[in-house]
Amino acid sequence: METILSIKNLHKSYGRIKAVKNLSLEITKGNVYGILGPNGSGKSTTLGIVLNVVNKTSGDFEWFDGKLTTHEALKKVGAIIERPNFYPYMTAYENLALVCKIKQINFSKIDEKLEIVGLTDRKDSKFRTFSLGMKQRLAIASALLNDPEILILDEPTNGLDPQGIHQIRDIIRFIASQGTTVLLASHLLDEVEKVCSHVLVLRKGEILYQGTVNGMITTQDFFELKATDNQLLESILLKHPAVNTIEQHHDKTVVYLKNSLSAAELNRYCFEHNIVLEHLVKRNNSLEEEFIKLISNS
Repeated sequence: METILSIKNLHKSYGRIKAVKNLSLEITKGNVYGILGPNGSGKSTTLGIVLNVVNKTSGDFEWFDGKLTTHEALKKVGAIIERPNFYPYMTAYENLALVCKIKQINFSKIDEKLEIVGLTDRKDSKFRTFSLGMKQRLAIASALLNDPEILILDEPTNGLDPQGIHQIRDIIRFIASQGTTVLLASHLLDEVEKVCSHVLVLRKGEILYQGTVNGMITTQDFFELKATDNQLLESILLKHPAVNTIEQHHDKTVVYLKNSLSAAELNRYCFEHNIVLEHLVKRNNSLEEEFIKLISNS
């Protein structure tokens, strides 16, 4: 699979503050990557380095398997790493036309990108009349004008209302469905879980996890159960060879597994031991639960 961006042993220090510590990452074509971490974790610094707006302290990165210089490679990259910055007295179309002039892009791209972000009916409206969500969507249209192979977004839904967040997520999904690789930084776990295929978790510039989103949230299946006598239920369950640990959460018994076990098998086991379950749900931890666990244990 084609490598879009490769980062190796990247470090960035601001005096005694180490913003990025020995970060290595490979972005391959066609996936949606999320860099997830609390404020100050190094997300924006990492993006700034690969976009040549922040100088690295040490380490290396290369675009497109090193076939292009960074300057040439960035012509194939679309990025939004700051708040949308357009001329307020110009219309949406006029602002994008100015971007096309600067980047030497054919004006025919403007209507196409406005359609993608749902702003066709507002293309003749002045930028100052736009809501924050519309401004962000126009910024995405601007970043798409050069038909980039990868789109980089830093906190794309920050400050938006629920409707605006939903619109941006739908746009990201559509862009990814067209084959464009997406790399976004966010501190919102729900955002990463809903739009990303891969995730990199950072804390104080260090990697705590990198891999698929599904790989992170399916590390441990567990069951929620309830019976008339939860103490008896617990004593019976502890004898099952697939059961690892048991916790009592309010009125439910939570069972963590060490081996695979289906809900039907567990229900049958309980029934054979004269326990009729009132509640049985098989779950796995959400991204939020796994993230909190990672942060707490590091």
